[in-house]
Amino acid sequence: MVKGAAIPGASAGGIRRPSLGLEPQGPVPLTQLALPTSTSAEGGCRGWAACPSAKLQGHRLDMIDAFKTLTKELLRQEHFKALQRKDPHQVTDRTFFIDGSNQRLKTIPSEILALKELEEVHLENNQIEEIPQGIQYLQKIKVLYLHNNSLQNLCRELGALSSLESLDLSGNPLVLSSLQVISRLRTLRELRLYRTGLSEIPTGICKSLHHLELFGLSENYLESLPKEIVNQTKLREIYLKQNHFETFPCDLCVLCNLEVIDLDDNKLKNIPEDIGRLVRLQKFYIASNHLTGLPESLCQCSKLSVLDLTHNSIHSLPSSLERLTELTEVGLSGNRLEKVPRLLCSWVSLHLLYLRNTSLHGLRRSFKRLVNLRFLDLSQNQIDHFPVQICALKNLEILALDDNKVKQLPPAIALLSNLKILGLTGNDFSSFPEEIFSLTSLEKLYIGQDQGSKLSSLPENIKKLTNLKELYIENNQLEQLPASLGLMPQLEVLDCRHNLLKQLPDTICHTRDLRELLLEDNLLCRLPENLDHLVNLKVLTLMNNPMVDPPMKVCYQGNEAIWKHLKENRIRKVMATKIQAWWRGIMVRKGYGSFEELLKARKKGKSPPKDKKGKAAKGKPAKGNKK
Repeated sequence: MVKGAAIPGASAGGIRRPSLGLEPQGPVPLTQLALPTSTSAEGGCRGWAACPSAKLQGHRLDMIDAFKTLTKELLRQEHFKALQRKDPHQVTDRTFFIDGSNQRLKTIPSEILALKELEEVHLENNQIEEIPQGIQYLQKIKVLYLHNNSLQNLCRELGALSSLESLDLSGNPLVLSSLQVISRLRTLRELRLYRTGLSEIPTGICKSLHHLELFGLSENYLESLPKEIVNQTKLREIYLKQNHFETFPCDLCVLCNLEVIDLDDNKLKNIPEDIGRLVRLQKFYIASNHLTGLPESLCQCSKLSVLDLTHNSIHSLPSSLERLTELTEVGLSGNRLEKVPRLLCSWVSLHLLYLRNTSLHGLRRSFKRLVNLRFLDLSQNQIDHFPVQICALKNLEILALDDNKVKQLPPAIALLSNLKILGLTGNDFSSFPEEIFSLTSLEKLYIGQDQGSKLSSLPENIKKLTNLKELYIENNQLEQLPASLGLMPQLEVLDCRHNLLKQLPDTICHTRDLRELLLEDNLLCRLPENLDHLVNLKVLTLMNNPMVDPPMKVCYQGNEAIWKHLKENRIRKVMATKIQAWWRGIMVRKGYGSFEELLKARKKGKSPPKDKKGKAAKGKPAKGNKK
């Protein structure tokens, strides 16, 4: 089961960053970290917006939008000639950008190859099996994306693209020998060969391409780099994630312009002392290896801002690393630290800190120095008291304390005035910690208890969290929800799965922004009659409930069937009220007395009472009159 702690950070506690093909271009903003949505697929469209080459930075994004519609039509060959006749200059003379991605193309259309002014072409996610010889006519092309196709061989004519600066061939089953043509692309600055099945890199590429700034080789079968890699003196970023490196490629240590190294998910056992020569290194990703320590010389990488050591076997850090004062993101999750390294508290520029599953029992007093922290993951540790040092971190926006042994929260938690996301799943609270209600900026609260103590009630004061958008309180023993939920206008997600709920408050129908209502595995028999007024509700789960109204067979049919049932119920209720009112009127007009008196008489088994004039009901003499 996905727990609250997983929300803010990366999978397995690592530093979250775009997946392969969308290389990190700077610190990931916290707004992105807070979102549950996953990152784009590997090798996704980058273009001018996210990966500008030096000569394309001046182009405006609106150029892409302007050509988007046109290029989709362009690729429908039956429309191309009509467009050309209508306005030939619009199509051929000044077309700089073509987006032909996701079109199920088998080949590159000849119409595209005729556009001599093209500078950027997107043909990713198609079924292209070969590059036609006509590619040589695109002499002004600077960016060519062909990832996720079916290319096996590269034609010689590809090497004639004398202006090409960025080439992406990721996700193609390329034959190694055909890659030699790439060595002729002398202007190339960015080359991406992710997931191409490479077990080695052609030496010609490293010998001939002297302007490479980005080299993407992740998810291949590389065990080493050719010694010619030392020729890449302008290289700034190299991505080698998920390969088979057992030793650190030492030749990288002579590339003094390197700013980003990604060696996640390899088999590295140590980092060489020569790493200290990379004085411009800013981001160092070495998660999921077999490291037991770091070299002292790493402190010489004084510009380092991101260091991901997640899932290694590190017990301590060299004291010299205290000099890395520009660190803003550090991942130490999955290491058996047992204590917070003392030097860590000197990294006062930290914004994101991952300490998930590190066998911690508490925090150092000096931890409160980290006043710039905005994200802190302490989940899956052995913490039994809420660390009061955290309350001094007034810029904190995301705090994950899931799967610890915390029993209560201190009143000082109110000082976390910027806290937006709080994960407390799987702790030992005996009752709902009402100190949470002082966190008025809170937008997401995770307090489901799939382990540890169970909560039996949710206080009415939950309404004080007026900015709350998502509430996860699954796996508890709640029998009812507070009516005050209807006073929470921002609420969008309510997760009450695996509780003991017997009914929902009618006021829940007032939470008009509600998008997801998760109710499976409770004791619900019926739904509020106006639940269909929640026009934004897209997800409603009711499995494993003894539903009667609506019956389970209706619930299985989805929201539309449920809404229809509720509306029909309301119509029947209105009709019943009208019939009741009509019958009441008939009784009164016939002189049987008021409706209430008739009901009382029926219950006592007596004859109808007199009307107001003292007359008996029709057909009966009044009391005291002669027959």
